[in-house]
Amino acid sequence: MPSPTMIPPERYVDEALAALRPLGAIPTRLEDAHGLVLAEDVTAALPVPPWTNSAMDGYALRAEDAAGAAEQAPVVLPVSGDAPAGSAPAPLAPGTAMRIMTGAMLPEGADAVVRVEDTDQSPGPRPLPARVAIHAAPAIGLNVRRAGEGCAVGDPVMRAGTLLGATAISALASVGQGEVLARPRPRVAVVSTGAELVDPGRSLTPGEIPDSNSLLLAGLVRECGAAFAGARRSADTAEDLARALVEAAQDADLVVTSGGVSAGAFDPLTMLAARPAGPGARVRIGFAKVAMQPGKPQGRGAIVADDGREVPLLCLPGNPVSVLVSFTLVVAPALALLAGHPRATTAAPASRARAAAAWTGPRGRRQYIPVRVVGAPDPLPEPLPAPPDGAGPALPWVEPTHRLGSGSHLVSSLGAAQALAVVDEGSTGARPGDVVNLIPLPSPARPH
Repeated sequence: MPSPTMIPPERYVDEALAALRPLGAIPTRLEDAHGLVLAEDVTAALPVPPWTNSAMDGYALRAEDAAGAAEQAPVVLPVSGDAPAGSAPAPLAPGTAMRIMTGAMLPEGADAVVRVEDTDQSPGPRPLPARVAIHAAPAIGLNVRRAGEGCAVGDPVMRAGTLLGATAISALASVGQGEVLARPRPRVAVVSTGAELVDPGRSLTPGEIPDSNSLLLAGLVRECGAAFAGARRSADTAEDLARALVEAAQDADLVVTSGGVSAGAFDPLTMLAARPAGPGARVRIGFAKVAMQPGKPQGRGAIVADDGREVPLLCLPGNPVSVLVSFTLVVAPALALLAGHPRATTAAPASRARAAAAWTGPRGRRQYIPVRVVGAPDPLPEPLPAPPDGAGPALPWVEPTHRLGSGSHLVSSLGAAQALAVVDEGSTGARPGDVVNLIPLPSPARPH
């Protein structure tokens, strides 16, 4: 059980998200809507297809004019013209055929299309023939797409809350939409605290370290589909931190900090929170100890921007592994809520794996350890614990990405992490063969 001085991770996440609301929806052009959440129900403004058209390259005709046509007894009809896609053809004269392309409007009077393969003509670009021999008798409606058979004007097409991917945007375009009401991408500004931080790649003087957290957070923000609104650094003073936070809030919907949430003598967030909240104070911060490892110290609050908005603030620990874990558990669901996604339930089934190596963890705190997928150990651990119901017989094997396990400072090994393995707070780690829950980590989009 968690210590009385610590709160369970689920409770902290609920409290951190309680004050958040989805961003206000704005009219958005379809070409800019990919990855956004639809904020309105959409009905069809056009029928699909908008007019009756051909499903094949071939010849449009009246089915009765080619009745009885067969391979050995073709029916020959004069060709009265072309019906290319993108134009309105002339009406079809009785007793004639019209060459037609796939998707082209069916000429008035035609009720069937014979594909070119069922005629004496060859497919492909060529002069319009004077006559065409039909080798197969058509039925009324053959290779014809009727106007509105996909949907009619006013039919429901898409519900509010839909994530607008490529197929959804294509569907909206097909029913006549040029723009939709959608939730914008949350804009996230990052503030890293610590006088020891310097630009990556710069030569270090004693006591300095590269600022890897700003890049880590910027990448995680983008991989969650949000918009990165820039990074700032703060020295270890309350005044400098307050200035950086207020500046960050001007163009952001959420501000995320790293570092300064512990009880150190120079932790600027704790110093800022301890200042008397006099008139005009623009930063509000509260802290919590969460029963998780890494990432026990957490903070949250709000910043008053120049335009009067209260911009939510989430304060993460400074060690990079703690940043990754805290972002995954707290910031990612906050971004999903701001973007209009439905809140995932804790009852959703988790993926599982087996521990390929032993590691230790702190009793009383739930452990989240970066792991990678590896091959099964040889020989297999004995006895091999049975998987929980529904876990499946063949679970993947995982091991910590660093030989030292879950140290919150082990940033150099994070590039190999594929997931976070979760060890219950009642355990002191994992043994080879133990079944652990997995939380997948975000990654850059790539082809499947």
